[in-house]
Amino acid sequence: MSPGFRGRPRSAGPDLPPGQYLTPDFPVLSAGPTPRVELANWEFVLATEGGAEFRWTWDELMGLPQETPTVDIHCVTRWSKLGTTWQGVSLDTLLSGVDTAARYALVHSYGGYTTNLPLDDLRGGRAWVVHRYADAPLPAEHGGPARLLVPHLYLWKSAKWVRGIRLLVEDQPGFWETAGYHDYGDPWREQRYQGD
Repeated sequence: MSPGFRGRPRSAGPDLPPGQYLTPDFPVLSAGPTPRVELANWEFVLATEGGAEFRWTWDELMGLPQETPTVDIHCVTRWSKLGTTWQGVSLDTLLSGVDTAARYALVHSYGGYTTNLPLDDLRGGRAWVVHRYADAPLPAEHGGPARLLVPHLYLWKSAKWVRGIRLLVEDQPGFWETAGYHDYGDPWREQRYQGD
């Protein structure tokens, strides 16, 4: 290093993805009405590309090993919330023993919402089906009774009111992706819209 070279001074604030601002709140953004799903009727279905289905009722999901991730979340509308704590089941647990050659996943929600992800982004301790937030049951407006949580991508990929995942050999865009949002949605690369 050359004498006197110090580079840019570091910000005293938190490290946020480009274009994001910090919020202490948890804004509620939805494209339509909030589905109300009774726990007795809730079901999660994982379907392979070959048609095999794996199903969990609410009680069965609660009986699986639970994890409590604390993660930062980033919304495409530019807000970020740091240190959020959730409870749920890792997708690694749900995918364990599932025989698949799929490379993609299409997530389905109660209410009709869908979003697409590479299957690798649901593995390796990076995604959960969560049912608690801040040590309380997940409120309906934030996706309760359960939502997908994929915190390394923009929050629209963390589908609210999740009811299932279909594994796919070829990528298939979901609701926001067909409306022009980015297929992947990495906040650190500002992948907000197609072409970013």
